[in-house]
Amino acid sequence: MPRPSVSLPLHGGCACGAVRYTLTSAPLALFACHCSLCQRQSGSAFGLSMRVTRADLHLEGPTQTRLRDTDRGTKSEMVCCPDCGGRIFNARPGTALCHLRGGTLDDTSWLRPSAHIWTSSAQPWVSFGAETLIHDGQPDDLQPIVSLWQERFAPVFD
Repeated sequence: MPRPSVSLPLHGGCACGAVRYTLTSAPLALFACHCSLCQRQSGSAFGLSMRVTRADLHLEGPTQTRLRDTDRGTKSEMVCCPDCGGRIFNARPGTALCHLRGGTLDDTSWLRPSAHIWTSSAQPWVSFGAETLIHDGQPDDLQPIVSLWQERFAPVFD
């Protein structure tokens, strides 16, 4: 499949439009998370997590940050719209990278994940492409996901 050309910056927002954002740098990776939390929050079979540089993600509008405990005993902050509850991104507090929810982009036509994580919780009807990485749970190292996305799945950013 040819890699599409996508122009920066990228734009997106929550479901009600109260929160808008601009991403000024190319995403580092895109993967699908099939954990039960992503299923519940998305109201679907999985969530799309786009790894981005947090300093290049510029939010406009009111947001609410919620902290939750992860299965690994760490904290995760979820930045959401206080009006519709739509999650914009999640991250470990104080880190330089975050996971932008891919479905919040204005243009999602080019999204193609390089991996599926937490497949042990995946819906039984979901199938995975042979070209993607598959993880039953949370991978210890995201670098193989990043590398594969950049080599084979990422669009050409201009």
